[in-house]
Amino acid sequence: MKFEFQFPDIGEGIHEGVITKWLVDVGDMIKEGESIAEVETDKVTTEIPSPKTGKIIELRANNGDTIHVGDVFVVIDTEGNAEDVSSVEKKDTLSEKKEIVEEENAGVVGEVIASSEVIAPSHENKENNKDKREVKKALATPVSRKLAKDLGVDINQVVGSGPNGRVMKEDIIKASEKLQVEKQEIAIDEPVKTAPKAKEEKLLIEDEKIERIPLTKIRKTIAEKMTQSRFTIPHTTAMDELDVTELYELRKRYKDSLREEEINLTFMPFIIKATIAVLKKMPEFNSTLDEENDELILKKFYHIGIATDTERGLMVPVIRDADRLSIIELAKIVDEISSKAKNNQIELKDLKGSSFTITNYGSIGGYYGIPIINYPESAILGVGRIVQKPIIKNDEIVKAWVLPLSLSYDHRIIDGASGARFLNMMKEILENPEMLLLKA
Repeated sequence: MKFEFQFPDIGEGIHEGVITKWLVDVGDMIKEGESIAEVETDKVTTEIPSPKTGKIIELRANNGDTIHVGDVFVVIDTEGNAEDVSSVEKKDTLSEKKEIVEEENAGVVGEVIASSEVIAPSHENKENNKDKREVKKALATPVSRKLAKDLGVDINQVVGSGPNGRVMKEDIIKASEKLQVEKQEIAIDEPVKTAPKAKEEKLLIEDEKIERIPLTKIRKTIAEKMTQSRFTIPHTTAMDELDVTELYELRKRYKDSLREEEINLTFMPFIIKATIAVLKKMPEFNSTLDEENDELILKKFYHIGIATDTERGLMVPVIRDADRLSIIELAKIVDEISSKAKNNQIELKDLKGSSFTITNYGSIGGYYGIPIINYPESAILGVGRIVQKPIIKNDEIVKAWVLPLSLSYDHRIIDGASGARFLNMMKEILENPEMLLLKA
């Protein structure tokens, strides 16, 4: 019996993926739960396990191809394989296995589970017959309509992904990006078609100095999220400098002894602790604005996202319930999730659910920045490089270790005075770190 394996719905709004590497060939025997292919989505790169035991008889995509949820990308012969399957166990290339998901259509490993329902293939980014499409008024909120107007998008031509076909802001942003790409392609093509031969030769010479690099799924997602954040949220940024000399000395006293226990004590755990203390007193910074229902959602949990620079782009692994962890526990988990992200070992579940984000550009030498809010959160804290500089303290010029902070926040729900109070409270805590430890 032939089993047509559809690319599963792995949740989190992921509709497609790019096959980066096939782990099997036609004719290979494979057992249920063994990995078939490595697929890059817009969040992570993961391996897709086989839902059946049998022989691979067809691969319907090549390395680098994009597959959509519901597309059949591999066909497995599940009949008459009882004797052959035993030989699969001897294969070294498929010896290490992930957790098996007991579903008819198995999903990716771990907590990402595929739907057992039949999913119609997605036709996103595929050609549509626009002439035959019936024009009707889109279902959308006034906010979405204004965004479409600002971006020059005909909202009635946008296919909505929300309830009952409602056009969401994400749909409008995608439509705008597609429109811009089409305009650029036209702008590039037209001069070449109409230019004289001499100009064609000049263009060819200039083209040799240009390198075109296709965007990865993660890079496209970063671009989409940053655009969504900046177009949706009116950003305001407050900045301040903190005298963290006492914190510097406190860390210095303990970092060597903790290093012997393989604990890397950085300043980040202290900053996370101080941030949570402020969030508990100013909950509007740990919130999300529900524009559809005109409600402010205050979150009673503290899942802190740590923006991490990786070779594949910016990732934001999340420390869940960070308020329940000690400084040392935070030091361990910050080091762990940062390493996983940089080594491409992070799991999808570790990249979702943050309530507030901290970005540490100081780790690569930056001093001040204007961080972009991790939509749909209401604020983000930027941490700069700690430097030693002269300050005036008690009417005297003294040397001090100074920490620059930048706080970007949603000005629709947070006033400027609140931003200043947030940083003042951070200053009070981090300039007296022993009090932070006593209250932790």
